[in-house]
This record gives sequence, C-alpha cells and structure tokens, in this order.
Amino acid sequence: RELLPPWLVIVAGLTGIVLLCVSTKDVPMAPLRTKYGIILDAGPSRAILFIYQWTTTKANKTGVIRGCSSCPVQGPGVSSYSDSPQKVGKSLEPCLNWAQNEIPAEQHSQTPLYLGATASMRQLNLTQPILSDGLLAALTVALKSSPFSFQGARILSSPDEEAFNWVAVNYVLENFFKYDWQGQLVPSGKGMAGVLSVGETSTQLTSQLEEEDQAPKEGVRLQLYGQMHSVYTRQCPCHSTKQLHRRLLSLLIQ
Repeated sequence: RELLPPWLVIVAGLTGIVLLCVSTKDVPMAPLRTKYGIILDAGPSRAILFIYQWTTTKANKTGVIRGCSSCPVQGPGVSSYSDSPQKVGKSLEPCLNWAQNEIPAEQHSQTPLYLGATASMRQLNLTQPILSDGLLAALTVALKSSPFSFQGARILSSPDEEAFNWVAVNYVLENFFKYDWQGQLVPSGKGMAGVLSVGETSTQLTSQLEEEDQAPKEGVRLQLYGQMHSVYTRQCPCHSTKQLHRRLLSLLIQ
C-alpha cells in the first residue's frame, strides 16, 4: 500500500485549518418573484379559466412558465349565449372569483387576463357577425370589471390556434429546452414534434417547416427560446369526430 507524500499531507492539513478558522456568513439570496397570468379558453362546448405562473428566469429571452390550476366554467360554450349576451358575463363570475382567491391580492392589478375564442365563435362570426361582435363586447365589459389587467378578448384564427397547440405540446415534451444537472436551462437538442388535432368538424396537422423558403403565406412564425420557428397547419375538413361517428353509424346500419 502506497503512502501519501508528506508535503501533500501538510498542505491538506493547513487547508483544513484555514477553512475552519476563516469566518463565514450566509449571503441571503433574494427570492424570485412569482408572477401570474390568466387565460380564458372559450372552446366550442365550454370555457375553462387557466392560471399560469412564472418567475424572472428566462431561457434565451423567453419565459419559463408552468400551469398552476384551472376552473371549468359552468354551462355551455360562450357562443351559446349569442341570443342573450348579457348572461355570458354572469357565467364567468364564479371562476373569476375563484381566481381572486388563488392569486395574491397585491398582484391582481398586475396579472394579465386574456380570452381566446375558437371554433364555435369562428363559425358564429362567419354566419352572424353582428351576434359575434355583441358577444365579444359583453365579454369585454365583464372581464374589464374584474380586478385583473384585462388584455383583450378575440377570436383566434385556426392557424393561430393550432400554432399555440404546437407550442404547448413541444413545451411539455421539453423540445425547446431542458434542465441540465446543475439546474440550468440549456437547449434540448431534440427535434420538434408534429401535432394532430382531431376536432368535431375537421382535423389539423401542424408541424414545423425545415426550410425557411417553404413557409406559405398562411404559416405562423414564432420567435421562441432564441430560435425562429415557421409553423404550418394542414386542414383536413372531411376527417373529424362527427364524420367518424357518421361512418360508424352507416356501418352499423348496413
């Protein structure tokens, strides 16, 4: 068995004495301030209020968020109130009151609140734009009366909606970034996943275009986590849950 050189033992001993003798004190770290945001997803069958939270930590100038909690709005989707828009604000009150209890009171005025309406409101806007405008106006009045920082209520286009779905899926899969062994945010090095969204009236396939010059005019460009992404959605109007249901009924009848 080999013995350690005497000089190495002496150096190690002196180092230990210095570490024990030098006075130390803890340096308090300022806690990262938590911020909140509210999204009202006004879908075809119902609306859901989502609360998200984040800190000042960013990955290449893009925030890192996480879902906090959600509140399903009781009743049908907002488009069902087209004949009585004055009632749509009342339907949101329980979830807005719930959100006030979930988010610290001192942050209510700094919490952004968005509403995005999707397929049913797009259809209503095409067929009866006056009713659609009346509903959005009633929603705006109701949400402005909340203590949160209302940022707008709008009908999302189909490409925008599917682009948001694409971002959400790849974010959850950690395809944009990941945490290394030190807890630091680093690029994940993985490719982006495509998203197949099967709805009641159509199916959408959303994916990233590899070549920049392939991006069609109706595509969506997104600057996320230090990289530019060109996202395109292909519509398949004849493939939907309703169409599958009709085909199944037809087979059963035959």
